[in-house]
Amino acid sequence: MSERGLSVVKNPSAALLAERQNADGSVVLATLEGNRPILVEIQALVNSTNFGYPKRTASGFDLNRLNLLIAVLEKRTKLNLSDKDIYINVVGGLKLADPAADLAVAMAIASAAAGRKLDDGLVVFGEVGLGGEIRSARLPNKRIAEAKKLGFTQAIAPKSGKKNSFVRGVHDLRQALIDYMK
Repeated sequence: MSERGLSVVKNPSAALLAERQNADGSVVLATLEGNRPILVEIQALVNSTNFGYPKRTASGFDLNRLNLLIAVLEKRTKLNLSDKDIYINVVGGLKLADPAADLAVAMAIASAAAGRKLDDGLVVFGEVGLGGEIRSARLPNKRIAEAKKLGFTQAIAPKSGKKNSFVRGVHDLRQALIDYMK
C-alpha cells in the first residue's frame, strides 16, 4: 500500500526476506500460499522462564501445533525446554497453515535454544511426526524452484527416493539438528 493505493509486489519472497539477518533462531521456510511457493522467515526466541510455568507464544503459527512440536523436540532430541519461555514469529504477518512449516519452526526453536545458527544458504521445509520423523511436503519442486530463484544453495527437506543435489534429505528431527546446527 502506498500513497497512490495498492501497488504490485513483483517478488513477495524477496520482499519478505529483505530485512533478514541470519542469527540464531532464524530459519527460512519454503511454504505455499495455495499453489504459489513463497519463502518466509521463521523467528524463535527461547529464554529461561521467570515463573514456574513456561510461556509459549506464537504469532502466525498455531499455538497447539507449537506445543506439540516442543513436546516432540524434548522427547526425540533430548533438548530440555521445560523451563524455557518460547516465542515464535512468522515475519511479515503471514498466518501459516502449511504442515511443512513444522521442520522450520522446530529448527528455529533448537537454534535459539542452543545459540547456534544455520548457514545463510539453507531453506527448510517438512512436516514433523510424533515420532520425530520428517514427512513429505506437498509440491516440493515448486518450493525448491523458488528457493533457487532467490539464491539459496541447499534445502533441508524430507528424504525422498529421487537424487537431487540441492536437497539435503533428512529422515528425522534429531538427524536434521545434528547435521545442520553449527
